[in-house]
Amino acid sequence: MIEWILILLIVAAGAALLGFNTVSGVALTGAKLLIGVVLVLFLLVVLGVIALA
Repeated sequence: MIEWILILLIVAAGAALLGFNTVSGVALTGAKLLIGVVLVLFLLVVLGVIALA
């Protein structure tokens, strides 16, 4: 999932540099959403609510 976040951030940066503001916004929104999901999963693992094997 971290790879998808990095890919979306690179797409957002490239689109912003080329002037594609809509594409940049969509990619950045997707990256922010995935970052939120990763943080929630990380907190659940740290608190012991779920266990990843």
